[in-house]
Amino acid sequence: MAHSWTAGVSPASGGSTEPVLPAGTPAVQEMLRVLSNVPDPEIPAVSVLDLGIVRDVSETRVLITPTYTGCPATLAIEQSIRQALDASGYTDVAIETTLSPPWSTDWISDAGREKLRAYGIAPPPKGASASALKNNQPAECPQCGSSNTEELSRFGSTPCKALWRCKACLEPFDRFKCH
Repeated sequence: MAHSWTAGVSPASGGSTEPVLPAGTPAVQEMLRVLSNVPDPEIPAVSVLDLGIVRDVSETRVLITPTYTGCPATLAIEQSIRQALDASGYTDVAIETTLSPPWSTDWISDAGREKLRAYGIAPPPKGASASALKNNQPAECPQCGSSNTEELSRFGSTPCKALWRCKACLEPFDRFKCH
C-alpha cells in the first residue's frame, strides 16, 4: 500500500502547500528512520528529512524535490539516499525527483531550523518564503541572536545561502535564502 504526503496548509506558512509525511507501514517507518540519518551533502548538520527534500515515502519509492532547480547537490543527495536504502535492505525502492511543486524554505522542519542555527546558519523564519523572497528583512545572528545584521553578498558558501554579518558581534554567517 503506497503512502504519500498530503497537502497541508499551515497558517504560519502563509497557506503554502508543505509535505506531511505519512505514519505508514512498519517498512515506511523504517525507511523514514533511515532517511533521517542521510545528511545533506552541503549542510551535514541537517538530514534530507530536516530540509524537507523528501516529499513522499512508500514501500516502492522515495520522491525528492531539490532545494532549487539545478541544485548541484541533487545527484549527491540521490546517491546518499540510494546507499542508505541499499544498506538497510531496501534495494528495490525507486528514487524519483520532482520539481513540482517547487521546494520551499517553509518545508524545513522546526528541528531542521534549530540544527541550521546551531551549525551557524541563519534559517529563514517559517512563512518567510512569500514575504521575504529578497531576504531584505534583518536576519537573526546564529551566534549571538542579534537582529542588527546586514547582507554582505547575495552569494554565500553555496547557491542557496547569502553571506551576512552581525553588527553586534561582528561575526559573518550564512543565511538560508527564502524561497
